[in-house]
Amino acid sequence: MELVIDRVSKQYQNRIAVDRVSVKLHKGVYGLLGANGAGKTTLMRMICGILKPTGGTIAYDGIDVGEEAYRAILGYLPQDFGYYPEFGATDFLLYLAALKGMPKAQAKRRANELLELVSLQEVSRKKIRTFSGGMKQRLGIAQALLNDPKLLVLDEPTAGLDPKERVRFRNLIEKLGRDSIVLLSTHIVSDIEHIADEVLMMKEGQLIYQGKWDEEKGDLETFYLEQFGEECAHE
Repeated sequence: MELVIDRVSKQYQNRIAVDRVSVKLHKGVYGLLGANGAGKTTLMRMICGILKPTGGTIAYDGIDVGEEAYRAILGYLPQDFGYYPEFGATDFLLYLAALKGMPKAQAKRRANELLELVSLQEVSRKKIRTFSGGMKQRLGIAQALLNDPKLLVLDEPTAGLDPKERVRFRNLIEKLGRDSIVLLSTHIVSDIEHIADEVLMMKEGQLIYQGKWDEEKGDLETFYLEQFGEECAHE
């Protein structure tokens, strides 16, 4: 299990959003840190095949990001995921499962499992438009897990979650990282400092750090402040 990002760049006219990023990811949880505009979301969108790189390649176990087989192993939660407000949570997951080609029986079983996992089972029939921001975010996490992805990409996944939900989420991500590659971006250092097997940091489109973070390196929040000149969020 290996995701290889090789000299990937993305340029918009005179602006370079991602500048020759190379990294290899294996089974585990990777936390992606960086200030706004550092290139995190652009990189993640290229990893998910939504944006085409200006240069470089992305492949999972030799499967190129543009191939159908790559999409089959991918789960993605963008910062603002789309949903149908008149759908119930169960119907929404079943609809997405149908788009992914999942058999009906499997889809129903998986939808029920995921709604229980994200604590939405009791409101599974309620319309999504009645959900709080945190509930919608939990539903977004559930839809990203529908196809039991081997590569899970989460962009600011804890936005809108209360402290109790955030702890539940961290435990879930830690568990998922045992069998898959999980890449999550955040501006909340506490989201990743205890569960990330490795920390990645981006600044001005470049990868400036990759590695394990331990007490010998000092406080991660302090390092973040030194690098990016802004306070990390505390939630």
